[in-house]
Amino acid sequence: MSRGIPRIGLHRQGEGMRRFTPARMRLAGALLILALLAGCVQWLEPVFPGLFSPAPTLTSEPQVTPAEETPPTSTPEPLPTQVGVVTLTLWLPPQFDPAAQTPAGQLIRERLDAFMEENPGVLIHVRIKATSGPGGLLESLTAAAAAAPAALPSVIALSRGDLEAAALKDLIYPLDEISEELNTADWYPYARQMSQVQDIPFALPFAGDALMLFYRPAAVGGNPPQNWDEILAFGNPLLFAGDDPQALFTLTLYRSLGGLVQDLQGRPALQADLLQQVFELFSAGARRGTFPQVVAQYQSGGQVWQAYQEGQADWAVTFASYYLSDLPADTAALLLPSLGGDDFTQAVGWGLAIADPDPQRRQWAVALAEYLSAADFLAEWAPAGRVNRWRRPSAGSVRS
Repeated sequence: MSRGIPRIGLHRQGEGMRRFTPARMRLAGALLILALLAGCVQWLEPVFPGLFSPAPTLTSEPQVTPAEETPPTSTPEPLPTQVGVVTLTLWLPPQFDPAAQTPAGQLIRERLDAFMEENPGVLIHVRIKATSGPGGLLESLTAAAAAAPAALPSVIALSRGDLEAAALKDLIYPLDEISEELNTADWYPYARQMSQVQDIPFALPFAGDALMLFYRPAAVGGNPPQNWDEILAFGNPLLFAGDDPQALFTLTLYRSLGGLVQDLQGRPALQADLLQQVFELFSAGARRGTFPQVVAQYQSGGQVWQAYQEGQADWAVTFASYYLSDLPADTAALLLPSLGGDDFTQAVGWGLAIADPDPQRRQWAVALAEYLSAADFLAEWAPAGRVNRWRRPSAGSVRS
């Protein structure tokens, strides 16, 4: 599988609840803590706009920098002439719910309304699906493709892991022949990499996240730790998703040593000696009580953050979005200490993929995905949604 009439309005069905609670306090206190780190984390400013004040001048890109592509000169295919109402179905996880009474939810809602205003006769039907598990985005997509193709979404938001699985199962359409949006020059290189499976683009980057270290300064005392030796010296339990299917924490430590994940032919590869150093850190941490056995029960960053919030530990490795959603006053954030000479933070994200089997609706679905991933919209929505901005904003696109 390679997958204008009066405006009707926005309809929504939901099976999930919001995963994150609204921010309960101003960001200022947290920003002052993180601003101290700005000198060594220049790339985090585009990833989390507004975390640093004043914003540093970017002089380098993150470590993963795929070669820039030359923008093509071809003209995009025009949208088809409508006959009757075109209904597009948009599947989103709870954190992107346009019905949520949050600034981010309002911005998505307004954006969808604007698309329908600009395209009379197009109706957008939003369905909220769980992030994972039974009834989740990938599981529902797989089930619909097998048993009810008419129920497939036009556009679906997928995490990086689910995007790869959906592409390999032929559940979504490659974008190289139906959209030129990723060929524009304003995408950050890691955004292009996130959107590709086997070097083929399958999604337009929409939101992102970064793995970081969180701790309670009152419990730790003194200056923040600078390396893993200092963290282990405290002997306090540190939580992470030890049963994460993607092993992102382990992968981050491995990559911080300069470890490769592909050989020169693009095949999966690991360097055993570097991976051994990561396992030695885990072993030392287990002996000192830093890595308790309970971490083997956590499969996701959300489980880790909940346990941290419940006071089960004063250290946690999880994604920045959890911290930015709750902004606990007793918590500070740090880049994950490197095991090598260079900082390396694992960034993940969400992309908008196309799954509509109808050729006419598919063209409209591409237009909607491009509209939701436009630079001017992401520049405004990303700070409100506490997520990554995947592309450089155009001049004047960010409100002061």
